[in-house]
Amino acid sequence: MTKLRSPGKVYLVGAGPGDPGLLTLKGKECLEQADIVLYDYLANPVLLQYAPATAQRIYVGRRGRGQYQDQTDINRLLIERAKEGNVVVRLKGGDPFVFGRGGEEAEAVSAGGVDFEVVPGVTAAVAVPAYAGIPVTHRTLASTVTFVTGHEDPSKLGTQLEWPKLASASGTLVFMMGMKNLPTIARQLLSEGRSPDTPVAAIRWGTKADQQTIVGTLKDIVGKTEAAHLEPPTAIVIGEVVRLRGQLNWFETKPLFGKRIVLTRPQKQAREFSQLLSGYGAEPVEVPTIQIVPPASWQAIDDAVTRLGTYHWLIFTSVNGVRPFMERLHVARKDVRALAHLRLCAIGPRTAQELGTYGLTSDVVPTQYQAEGVIAALADAGVRGNHILIPRAEVAREILPEQLRELGATVDVIPVYRTIAPGVDAASLTKQFYDGQLAAVTFTSSSTVRNFVEVFGGRDAAKSLVARVVIACIGPITARTAEEYGLTVTIMPAENTVPALADAIVKHFKEVA
Repeated sequence: MTKLRSPGKVYLVGAGPGDPGLLTLKGKECLEQADIVLYDYLANPVLLQYAPATAQRIYVGRRGRGQYQDQTDINRLLIERAKEGNVVVRLKGGDPFVFGRGGEEAEAVSAGGVDFEVVPGVTAAVAVPAYAGIPVTHRTLASTVTFVTGHEDPSKLGTQLEWPKLASASGTLVFMMGMKNLPTIARQLLSEGRSPDTPVAAIRWGTKADQQTIVGTLKDIVGKTEAAHLEPPTAIVIGEVVRLRGQLNWFETKPLFGKRIVLTRPQKQAREFSQLLSGYGAEPVEVPTIQIVPPASWQAIDDAVTRLGTYHWLIFTSVNGVRPFMERLHVARKDVRALAHLRLCAIGPRTAQELGTYGLTSDVVPTQYQAEGVIAALADAGVRGNHILIPRAEVAREILPEQLRELGATVDVIPVYRTIAPGVDAASLTKQFYDGQLAAVTFTSSSTVRNFVEVFGGRDAAKSLVARVVIACIGPITARTAEEYGLTVTIMPAENTVPALADAIVKHFKEVA
């Protein structure tokens, strides 16, 4: 999409029901070009990461209870900011036009003379029941589905809901945001002749780690939800399809369902880990405590590139070192042919895979994916008299170059990236820790540990913060760093890889269940 500047434009974007993976591709594209994002209570704030860092983020949350921003103020903001020449994204939970006031906002924007587009979202009316194992239609059980608002506009003189028709409908009824009025809904349907034994499911925070499903019938669902203290936001499904939940409950039976797990690795590298954990039913909470940035100067690596012919080995100790090295090779007007005489060593399979994207095959990948493994592998290969280049982080363990020198090699260690601590919303995450919303914290390098401790106020504060959660480390070096800060490490895989770490987390929570 081409970004419009003058005049501005409003995109009414459906954020989906909560699971960030349910955002549409077009919705993501809109966020990527936004100057301003207005988001509400039901839009997962994780989606804001797709907006540029320079984009203004404005919370205009609306809730069924308590204080909320007046709709006229939201409409005014949309119009005023767009007329200033901005691309404004109105990020709305679910679908903008399914009980989301999107129609009202589109009317206001249109009347204000502002160009706009509507980007449909995955509606909670369908997705939330699906995540609870309930199809809203079924060939033998329900040929129709009716979406009903759970609370009508209080300014109306009377209800517009036709209760006799709703009660006699043979298909599925889905009441959105109806928790507050559930007693009225059940009473009205029963009084109009609906069977007291009609199955009902009330689903809170569907598609998220908080998802909670209460199943009953029209005659007892109110008592069951009250006993469970079920609160909004809740979708209510009424009909025979609810009986299928016993067989089709796929989401809540995943091994990590209900677990929020903190990922501290750099944002660009967290994707694989997030996907693995999500696949197991967890809700990843990405809190990158390190950010990969260029070194203060490229001079050292540029000089090394000019004398590549003098080296025998090129060793990569992290996936992070591959791209900057290859980019500096390109800047020097060289390509992979300049590496033809070199033997390549990758510290682990993920680093070897990254080299493979450039058409390079690693000669050595140790069985132990850390510096000690590289040392053992190169000792077997014989490096005495060899000249070795190690492009790596500016700050790292010195054991590898020191041990290689003891083996008789000449070693040049050249920084090709640095790790810094990015900005973290420490207050929000601290509250989640103390409210018991988080199940585990993961560390994939010593840097992630050190920066986590720094961000959260030092050794004692960090230790207190994570006292009630499980700590998982990718390998013994990272675990040792965590323990040096007084953190108790519970999970460590046998293999120093992200997939192995994810599997170890699953195994742990299965064992303690």
